Amino acid sequence: MFKKLFAKVGIGAAEVDAILDTDHFAPGGRVKGRILIKGGQVEQEVAAIILKLMTLAKQEGEDIDLEMGHAIAEYRVADPFTLQPGDEREMPFSFDLHPETPMTVLEVPNNRSKVWLETALDIEMALDPKDRDYLNIHPAPVVCHFIDALEKNGFKMVKADVEKGFLRGDGFESRSGCYQELEFKPSGFGFSSVREVELSFILAGDNVHVLIELDRAFTGDGYRSLTLSAGAGYEEVESALKTLI
Repeated sequence: MFKKLFAKVGIGAAEVDAILDTDHFAPGGRVKGRILIKGGQVEQEVAAIILKLMTLAKQEGEDIDLEMGHAIAEYRVADPFTLQPGDEREMPFSFDLHPETPMTVLEVPNNRSKVWLETALDIEMALDPKDRDYLNIHPAPVVCHFIDALEKNGFKMVKADVEKGFLRGDGFESRSGCYQELEFKPSGFGFSSVREVELSFILAGDNVHVLIELDRAFTGDGYRSLTLSAGAGYEEVESALKTLI
């Protein structure tokens, strides 16, 4: 009886661990690995194994902004089963990253963007054993072109973070409930009155949608949006930016 009670509060309960084939990914890339499960000191009924693709998202409040975990996507790996004491199981898994997964591998001094995979056993009336694995999400080539074009035209990326909410542009909108912002400021030279540029991207198959927020010295904030091919080269990206900035 006491063992069952302790297991409900996490003492002597089952353990779960996700082993990834790699922790480096491209947007929309395939995540593959295996889940290791080890039974605790008592028999436990597992309703499901759940994988959550998580990020740290900022939510604006009246007095303070809070950063909280936000589930971008959720995957159920296994049907219900009974886990015996000391039992060891291994289950493979694979899924495609959500196309709106924030980028984390960025050369920026203030990088608040984090993405992780949270693995949990769904056990009734008990604290779920959880495992967290951080993922390195690299920018798509077209996103790198946007970053390079801004930097070569007088701006420096100073911050990257994720906010709760939805993006809406000309003919597109986001779906994940959060969006990433890349913030740029003039680096001391430039060709316009723009004091700040914020870029947000939605990768959608063969296209990339971009929402651009501009803070101009005399006219204040304004929004622009555009859609380019996911295979757009540097020259096309730079040309599109120069028409807006």
